[in-house]
Amino acid sequence: MNSGFYKDLDTNFEQAFEMSARSFSHDELIEMLQNGNIPQKQLAALRIEEINNQLEADTLVSNLTGCDGKIREAVSLKINNLLREKPHCTMFFNHAEIFADATIDINANICRLVVDSVAILKQNEEFTKIYLEKIFGFIENAFIELDKIVFRDKKYVINKQLFKLYWCLETLKFFVNDIEPEKLLKILERSCEETEYTIREKVAQIAVLTDFDNLKAQLREDENYYVRAVFAS
Repeated sequence: MNSGFYKDLDTNFEQAFEMSARSFSHDELIEMLQNGNIPQKQLAALRIEEINNQLEADTLVSNLTGCDGKIREAVSLKINNLLREKPHCTMFFNHAEIFADATIDINANICRLVVDSVAILKQNEEFTKIYLEKIFGFIENAFIELDKIVFRDKKYVINKQLFKLYWCLETLKFFVNDIEPEKLLKILERSCEETEYTIREKVAQIAVLTDFDNLKAQLREDENYYVRAVFAS
């Protein structure tokens, strides 16, 4: 197995094209996920049809963070498909901390796939406990960083923290009944202070699932149409 990291896009493309015409056994695909280069790992993630044991799940999830974006996206798609189409695989995906890290990936497509997967995995109480602890940490850090920002800061610095907060709020929609109401309300009220309307829109989508009447009344009068529209349906 060639485990080299190809930096030449043409070489990557040529190898990917050559491999796409070949058939691989399940064991060969797992081997590629363990030791392959970018196109090999990407292909393996897309081709795998089953997870048979914990070691195979560990191998797949190990490529969900800390590697090339093409691999991460292929892996996040495959995990999502497996959880939806082969429910018996759910027991193997107990990697709460890795899924939390992947929730705030820089690629929004990955974030979406991971959040959808977490909505299935939350049935595991231990997973939920560990996952939420890390998400709460991300939220707290985002608030700290946003509070430190001054007008001279570059826009990408602000957007990075807002992006993180956005996806943390997105996943909290699935955990409303798993979070202490006071803790959840505090997060939502602080999030409402952000001028970026998409953050308040996420808050509204969570608020409609709660009994936080004062917060809902505030958001119904929000200056932004999309925030108010959450309550229109």
